Amino acid sequence: MNAGIETRKRVKADVGYETAKFTYGVGLTAAALIGLWGAACLIGGLSDAGLVGLVKGYISAITGM
Repeated sequence: MNAGIETRKRVKADVGYETAKFTYGVGLTAAALIGLWGAACLIGGLSDAGLVGLVKGYISAITGM
């Protein structure tokens, strides 16, 4: 006859570490999405105005002329 054995185990979780890990993941995901959006905008600008038009538009936006 086999008898069942019940064991209890305590797990200590470091809440500060888990929160920091989650926040790091959220920040990394947001940075990746922003980078992808910036790359998409750059490609869209290049396809619309070309390289010279894009550079001229950038310079005029910086200088205001």
